[in-house]
Amino acid sequence: MAKAKKTVFFCQECGYESPKWMGQCPGCKSWNTFVEETVSPNQTKHQEATGRKKAEPVALSEISLDEEDRIHTGIKELDRVLGGGIVQGSMTLVGGDPGIGKSTLLLQVCRNLADQVSVLYISGEESLKQIKLRAQRIGAFGDRLRLLCETNLDMIRQVIEKEKPTVVVIDSIQTMYNEEVSSAPGSVSQVRESTGVLLQIAKGLGVSIFIVGHVTKDGNVAGPRVLEHMVDTVLYFEGDRHASYRILRGVKNRFGSTNEIGVFEMREEGLVEVENPSEFMLAGRPEGASGSVVACSMEGTRPILIEIQALVCASNFGMPRRTAAGTDYNRVNLLMAVLEKRLGLHLSASDAYVNIAGGIRMNEPAVDLGILLAVVSSYKDIVIDDKVLVFGEVGLSGEVRAVSMAEQRVQEAKKLGFTTVILPAACMKSVGQETEITLIPVENIRDAVRFLEQKR
Repeated sequence: MAKAKKTVFFCQECGYESPKWMGQCPGCKSWNTFVEETVSPNQTKHQEATGRKKAEPVALSEISLDEEDRIHTGIKELDRVLGGGIVQGSMTLVGGDPGIGKSTLLLQVCRNLADQVSVLYISGEESLKQIKLRAQRIGAFGDRLRLLCETNLDMIRQVIEKEKPTVVVIDSIQTMYNEEVSSAPGSVSQVRESTGVLLQIAKGLGVSIFIVGHVTKDGNVAGPRVLEHMVDTVLYFEGDRHASYRILRGVKNRFGSTNEIGVFEMREEGLVEVENPSEFMLAGRPEGASGSVVACSMEGTRPILIEIQALVCASNFGMPRRTAAGTDYNRVNLLMAVLEKRLGLHLSASDAYVNIAGGIRMNEPAVDLGILLAVVSSYKDIVIDDKVLVFGEVGLSGEVRAVSMAEQRVQEAKKLGFTTVILPAACMKSVGQETEITLIPVENIRDAVRFLEQKR
């Protein structure tokens, strides 16, 4: 007689398993994250017995690394985030909001890769005709791209073993199901076990697999948090789906840096690379308007120039309103408190609105000086020259502290035609004597504001 199925509780954050419901997870200490699911008692034993092959240890000196081990996707921005290309046998998770462009980007990658390797695109959400309609908008595809609409992992494993593709795309992991798991597709158990099966295929057959993951309202990939620990690389698509730009950010990467980002623009023919994000972000800047300043932020090894806007006006209520878009709200309040204490500006009776134009979000401390000068510019109605760039971290004492990669920031400003850079005095040694651009070193915020008032 077959054993009856049992009910267990799983933590949606870390995958912790418990026979009863608990308010707080003992594993990750999260509250109200347990969900009830039905599993088979022999599920784990079956999965451990299948697909296992003899493993033998190898000396580290016997392992060779070649540049050819990475496959270039034909999209430079994606290769930058991946660390130089796709690594053989790697597993990459791509997450993002609905309609942000995850499937479009991966279909473009399949089109480029089909010219050099065999690619298998597996969709559990769209039919073959729907994929064909989207592919016609992107461009022409080669015959080495094969399409499959299937959600059963056993069938998918058989197809992969038969076709032996180099790259496989799974769209999406929440639609896949393992017959050995009795819960519904998209549940914690199914997502975790399905990812384990795909990881076994990737490492065992040397197939590079891309997985599309849905996100929750909090912006995290749906399913247990252990999913991100299992894969090699985690990429997130950011940006407003109603805007034209998209940012691909690496959150985890076992084969490269996690500080790099890729910038794309959504057009009718698909996602197009933005090779110069600074120029893209500064497009449409107002001329002769107070409360606007250009700051420089580093994303990995890439400097990005952004426009910081501030609007300070008299408050009509007893409590002034503070709004921050694109940066940390608490950081803006901290900087405004520094202005009141160190410069004597009476901002407690004024509403303040700070915005980073273009919808991009920046939290690097180097934009502190830009936020501060934008607020002062709007409060005193001082117009900052369009050719002035600022960067620097501001402390609670009003000092302007040094930031990393100052030389790269200055070179980016020179390339885009800026003539003056306001920077921390401590960064002058790393920048050197620049002749083609005027450097204004400041030690505190009073020096920076004094420079603006002199140019008024």
